[in-house]
Amino acid sequence: MTPQQPSVGSAAPRPRLAQPLVAPQASTQPTPPTADRLAAIRQRNELLVCIWPEYFAISYRNPRNGEMEGIDIDMARSLATRLSARLTFVETNFSEFMDRVEDGTCDIAMMAVGITPGRAQRVAFSKPYMASPVYAVTTRTNTRIQAWRDIDSPGTVVAVAAGTVMEPLMRETLRNAEVMVVAAPRTREGEILSGRADVFMSDFPYTRRMVLMHDWARVIDPPGRFGDTLYAYAVARGDQAWLNEVNAFLERTRVDGSLNRFAQRHGLVPILLP
Repeated sequence: MTPQQPSVGSAAPRPRLAQPLVAPQASTQPTPPTADRLAAIRQRNELLVCIWPEYFAISYRNPRNGEMEGIDIDMARSLATRLSARLTFVETNFSEFMDRVEDGTCDIAMMAVGITPGRAQRVAFSKPYMASPVYAVTTRTNTRIQAWRDIDSPGTVVAVAAGTVMEPLMRETLRNAEVMVVAAPRTREGEILSGRADVFMSDFPYTRRMVLMHDWARVIDPPGRFGDTLYAYAVARGDQAWLNEVNAFLERTRVDGSLNRFAQRHGLVPILLP
């Protein structure tokens, strides 16, 4: 199944399900990473979930109402319900989430974490549930970059978000263009609009956001499935019982159809794994 260029689609009806209490920040002391995570969650009756609140359709804070939404927000609520635990979101980013998982600030990162060899040395991954190639975003008025082949050219500046899979991918791939690593509070969109960058790289969910929210944005499809990355959840290494529970949860959501319903709700069916 190959993702198509992001497009606006109608939202699926929201299924009715029990919603655990959600708090914006962790309210308890982190559990030491060497502890039994599943037992600790049940003892404190709280699930701490790392999310990146800027990840459209994944773990996104809607600026219109401040509410969290996305496939992994729905999945986190479902996991908390399964564990009979209240849910606390711990906000982080792709530069820092592994630190938070390792030090016990969160029990799990549910933010469509791309599986890479480097990350696998520090965290354990669940079974993958989505996969996305890398897309390019530029402005509609940029006449120099019309197709993918125009990107890797002298004088072109390619922006990537710090800590994402796009950072090492573009460093290894580009031969002529310059890579600009963008760290918060700067944004890739801001670098494009300011003229400091010509194009930025991201995945299906984030580029879909650009099409939906910005008239100036133009998405360039990659050749084939360039940079195709499997997405999963990340937990601390060395805790097989907790990883088994997460994988059992993922399998249950596939079987009962809730994973597919959540993907439909947020327009992510094209990148959902079978």
